[in-house]
Amino acid sequence: MIVIQIPDGKKVYCISDMHLGFPNASESRAREAQLVSWMDQIAHDASDLFLVGDLFDFWFEYREVVPKGFVRFLGKLASLADSGVRIHVFVGNHDLWMKDYFVTECNAQIYQTLTDFEFQFVHHSSRVCIGHGDGIGPGDYGYKLLKQVFTNPIAQFLFGFLHPDIGVRLAHFWSGTRKKSTISSGEVMFNSDTDYIVLAIKDRMLTDRLANKGIEAYVCGHRHHPVCIQLASDIHYYNLGDWFSQDFKHAYVLQIGAKGFDFVKFQPNY
Repeated sequence: MIVIQIPDGKKVYCISDMHLGFPNASESRAREAQLVSWMDQIAHDASDLFLVGDLFDFWFEYREVVPKGFVRFLGKLASLADSGVRIHVFVGNHDLWMKDYFVTECNAQIYQTLTDFEFQFVHHSSRVCIGHGDGIGPGDYGYKLLKQVFTNPIAQFLFGFLHPDIGVRLAHFWSGTRKKSTISSGEVMFNSDTDYIVLAIKDRMLTDRLANKGIEAYVCGHRHHPVCIQLASDIHYYNLGDWFSQDFKHAYVLQIGAKGFDFVKFQPNY
């Protein structure tokens, strides 16, 4: 359990699955502009910003190189960090290859797995479990096998020998093809009875309750469905949706403050 003190009047913000870089430079730039505008709006009362995976559609840190672009987002992230906002980055399935860039440039904390936090406000505490959610729960064995390959140190070492122009282009082609195929097949309705992240979280909740952890909320991304599910009388599951859906219809923000949890739809600034 990681304990974080929240100053009076401040909040914790959680977002996920921005997928910057998808599907092309112009659409990604427009999404980035909305993201930066939102970061400006929360700068006055944010104590901690949690980016819960898949910030980018692809991210690989070569020894001396990071992917081109996203300078407005990266600059704003650094600016928030310089102003005292604590940055927390969860590794997603599209940005598995994070190393020390965000640690060095934004003093960020990097997390690889579901992690428990206790946010200590002035008059109460909230305990929350946060993680991207990929690879947990039953099924999805094809992805789990791919993840083992992608996270293998030898595979990463060999990929690092590819020239960045080749490596990044291959990754964007593979990712974009999969997303376009998913989008063209139509939106899949969310079903809490079969969603593998929900099933995994329910199992974890039972274990956590037996251990008296006092977790009030489980927060994930990855599935691109913005949902809030009551798992028990005092426990909720949140999925943060995504930022590349048409007109940001799936983009949601979880705000954790002195008065509790607020799950709000992102409103673009057109």
